Amino acid sequence: MNRCRGRWLIGLGLLIFCAIWIYPFIWLVSASLKRQPEIFGKGLSLLPEQPVWDNYARAWAEVGFSDYMINTVLITIGTVVLIVIRSALAGYVLGRCDFPGKKGLIAVFLITFFLPEGYTIIPVTQLTDQLGLLNTHLGVIFGLGAGGHVAATLLYAGYFRSLPKELEECARIDGAGPLTIFARVFLPLAWPVTATVIILQFLAAWNAYLLPLVFTLSQPDLRTLAVGMTAFIGEYGTDYPGLAAAAVISLAPVIGVFIALQRQFVESVAGAVKQ
Repeated sequence: MNRCRGRWLIGLGLLIFCAIWIYPFIWLVSASLKRQPEIFGKGLSLLPEQPVWDNYARAWAEVGFSDYMINTVLITIGTVVLIVIRSALAGYVLGRCDFPGKKGLIAVFLITFFLPEGYTIIPVTQLTDQLGLLNTHLGVIFGLGAGGHVAATLLYAGYFRSLPKELEECARIDGAGPLTIFARVFLPLAWPVTATVIILQFLAAWNAYLLPLVFTLSQPDLRTLAVGMTAFIGEYGTDYPGLAAAAVISLAPVIGVFIALQRQFVESVAGAVKQ
């Protein structure tokens, strides 16, 4: 009896915690359906007097979020593909190969993990400009995807290190080379890690602000959703309903990707804990 009562109390506590955690998102959706005076006049009330769907139409068409969405999708997909390929290859080498200076290289990786993005924005911008890729989609993709991405690399390295050597030996007996072993044996087995990297880097690339802002200063039509949010902030006021509607539009694809890959994400995290 006491055990059942304890479970009910734990469940109630978790339910209250989840409600508090999700409340800001629910308020955001509610604000996107309100008029400007209603957002501040109703306080924390969630139900709009009359839903104003024109906020979404204004955010999508008038401000140009339809173009921003296309830019963001292209940049995010290109960035995620680039990061997955680079991180998987680097993780395979660090996890399966022994070579001089390996520990020092990992130490350098860990040091770069703590460098803020703003510290490297100037050399990255100069290099991109010299390559003639500034103010282009490809330049933003390279800028976002060409960094160290230490977390993704070490995730792959830890997973590849845990796989048995017999898999590699059997593939070599069958005549497979290093790239074939990586692409056809190890990479498919690392799908949970790949799903985790996709989710994390999708979130990072989708919400990136500083680098896309700097890289598209002279090309406003190449802005991403995160940068396009500033269109609702004017010199004499802010369009809060339109800003809330734009934020909901921006969050919808992120939620969809997480729901689609949540099982693999949980499996990867659980495997990392077991190791």
